[in-house]
Amino acid sequence: MEDTDLAPSPEQAPTRFEIEQPKDYGQYLLHARSEIAAVLRTLVERRALVGVYFNHGRSFLLTSLLRVDSENNEILLDSGREEETNHQALLAERLLLSATVDKVKVQFTVSKLAETQYAGLPAFRAALPETLLRLQRREYFRLTTPLTKPVRFVATFRRKDGSALLIEASLLDISGGGVGLMATPGLAALLERGSVITDCKMALPDEGLLVANLCVRNKQEVTTRAGAHYVRVGCQFIALPGTRMSMVQRYITRVERERKARLSGL
Repeated sequence: MEDTDLAPSPEQAPTRFEIEQPKDYGQYLLHARSEIAAVLRTLVERRALVGVYFNHGRSFLLTSLLRVDSENNEILLDSGREEETNHQALLAERLLLSATVDKVKVQFTVSKLAETQYAGLPAFRAALPETLLRLQRREYFRLTTPLTKPVRFVATFRRKDGSALLIEASLLDISGGGVGLMATPGLAALLERGSVITDCKMALPDEGLLVANLCVRNKQEVTTRAGAHYVRVGCQFIALPGTRMSMVQRYITRVERERKARLSGL
């Protein structure tokens, strides 16, 4: 199976899933029962591996979706291999299910599992979820911004003492999830993980001015071949409106298309 991200050790189980972050991923939630059932049937048809997380993400089991019964408003899941884990899952009041099929991430929650049988074998039964997250990985494809048309980043950052700092930097990359800034070590030291930068302005060539709020997520020191040092500061978009997300996607799609055309000599 290629979906190895669904099978971490219990100690390494994810603590936060996209479906649990509605402010950031609400636009990818499905609410229509027919749409939810259609996505779940795809998991059945593709025999996708499904991770079932419970106990606040500290416990999990691997399974697959066996049947989607819209008439009875329920789904059937294969039981896990370990009896003790199956027993713990049955006791859980809330479970989160995650799978990936055709590079599309699918997540949903159920309130309770019940024992049943399918084709004479042990199985789980749960109510059809009321909401489901469907997130295409390509929406988070990270595009390295062209050196010939750099994207400038300007924002005002508030230090802990309340003073203002004007940030001017270049974007190293951009995706539907956020951006990577090229920062000096001194600037990176001020941008602590978890810091929020509001009203960030990025002029996307041939698209327009993108204004967004960002949260600093990670930092990585980089040394170029010439020996120069800088820090890549990875920032996540905070509740980016759909219209602005569309602007980002148009920019990424166009630049990537132009890059491929150059490589093919067209």
